[in-house]
Amino acid sequence: MFPGMNMNSSQMKQAMKKMGITQNNLDAEKVIIRLHDRDIIIDSPDVAKVNMMGQETYQIIGEAREELRDTAPQIDEEDIQTVISQTSVSREDAIDAINDAEGDLAQAIMSLKKEEE
Repeated sequence: MFPGMNMNSSQMKQAMKKMGITQNNLDAEKVIIRLHDRDIIIDSPDVAKVNMMGQETYQIIGEAREELRDTAPQIDEEDIQTVISQTSVSREDAIDAINDAEGDLAQAIMSLKKEEE
């Protein structure tokens, strides 16, 4: 942090305090970073919350693993019935349209109505 300076931990803490930097270690069990298509998971991480002149950041140290997530939309019966009632299509066509629209019911209905034209 300070090139050319040899400091013990208490001197380092004192220097950081003078610069307006505080660090608190958190007792975290797991850190999950959720991305669009996958999660980055760090079990038993070392997590430090650093505050530098009002700006908070987090430092995470640990073994990371990735898990792919199912990005298919969760479709419930009410969504299917809404699309069917608005477009008079079959159940299968309604489900396909909702999946194609990534769960956006308005987009699914509009795309089915365009197909009718």
